[in-house]
Amino acid sequence: MGKLFGTDGIRGEANRHPMSAEIAFGVGQAVAHILRKNGHRARVIIGKDTRLSGYMLEGSLEAGITSMGGHPYLVGVLPTPGIAFITQSMRADAGIVISASHNPYQDNGLKIFGGNGFKLTDEQEEHIEDLILNKKLNDLLPTAGGMGKAQRIGDVHGRYIVFLKNTFPRNLSMEGMKIVLDTANGAAYRVAPEAFIELGADVDVIHNRPNGININDQCGSQHTEDLRKRVVESGAAIGLAFDGDGDRLIAVDEKGNEITGDQLLLACALMQKKEGKLKNDLLVTTVMSNLGLRIACRRYGLSHHASRVGDRYVLEDMLRLGSVIGGEDSGHMIFLDHHTTGDGIIAAMQLIAAMAREGKPLSALAAMMDIFPQKLINVDVQRKPAIETVPRLVEVIRQVEAELGDEGRVLVRYSGTQNMCRVMVEGPTDTATERYCRQIADVVKSELG
Repeated sequence: MGKLFGTDGIRGEANRHPMSAEIAFGVGQAVAHILRKNGHRARVIIGKDTRLSGYMLEGSLEAGITSMGGHPYLVGVLPTPGIAFITQSMRADAGIVISASHNPYQDNGLKIFGGNGFKLTDEQEEHIEDLILNKKLNDLLPTAGGMGKAQRIGDVHGRYIVFLKNTFPRNLSMEGMKIVLDTANGAAYRVAPEAFIELGADVDVIHNRPNGININDQCGSQHTEDLRKRVVESGAAIGLAFDGDGDRLIAVDEKGNEITGDQLLLACALMQKKEGKLKNDLLVTTVMSNLGLRIACRRYGLSHHASRVGDRYVLEDMLRLGSVIGGEDSGHMIFLDHHTTGDGIIAAMQLIAAMAREGKPLSALAAMMDIFPQKLINVDVQRKPAIETVPRLVEVIRQVEAELGDEGRVLVRYSGTQNMCRVMVEGPTDTATERYCRQIADVVKSELG
């Protein structure tokens, strides 16, 4: 049997397997079936980002859910964390997000939340795969009278904005603060500006005119050039860039410098530590975090844990270890005191709160962490054998690690959502780091490309 789910749901090129209408229909059926309890029909929230293919997949999910006797509730365009919130708020059994996050518009994906606002377990995903790929769903269909009906919900934006605003401390203010937002022509294009405006900020918005194919196109968290320029030109205090589905944040300081996710997490963790709210004084990030973060955590008395790459693994470790702040250097940040999943707008609210409490500009907060030179090269691959089974690759990694010693590290891993191998090296100088990274990437390309 094949596999549908990667590290972050199902993802691929729209209108091609597995992101086809057929698979989306099956996912709708499977979710409605496994969440039906004691005669209770499954109630499933469906939301999406601004991709053109979202219409097709939305209709397919709706048809699948109703055919299996479930009731889908369509909320339209809303950030991924907003759909998790609405799922909990409406006490629905599940929420399905149609989005490929930061990927280009040609791709799309399906992420599924349970009624508790957390993503499905591996076991639940495997159950869905089994029902779809082994063609078991037709035998489970109800009679015509047992089918469900769909409903469109219209007031979700206001409810989500109220939820977001309540995460910003009431004793602090954004009144008159100039903020530039880049909404990536994606799911946050409406709710993000409204949330900050309602908190009193002076908001300037760019890339907020989605047309179905411009999501993440030279904008958002992956491409901050326009944002950096606008922040400097307008004299803004901060620039905030979200990705296509609004669960990721990258910030730009008042000087136009891009600030990493690691630096943002450290600033927010230190604020919570000072307030006595940082449970176990623990920050959870991934193995991709910069070496400088680990050193800064030691300097400021924070405990640090590095999880596997992927926000689901960060969350698992946060719950297991008792942490309330965690995330990835790429900008996924989870504040468990506020939400069950990563939320770019909530992360922005906490960052601005840290600036306000400290009375310092973002550049000063970012300076609390030294960044080691880091080089990341993404290599397209034809296959994904276990790294340790490729002798030439094992040998070049061993050589580079021996030469770096204690002055750096190497991380080679496959993308969970794309046919890609990520080669990351941290080292003492930019030149050495670049050289070592290319040395390994060349071997990856020759062996697996």
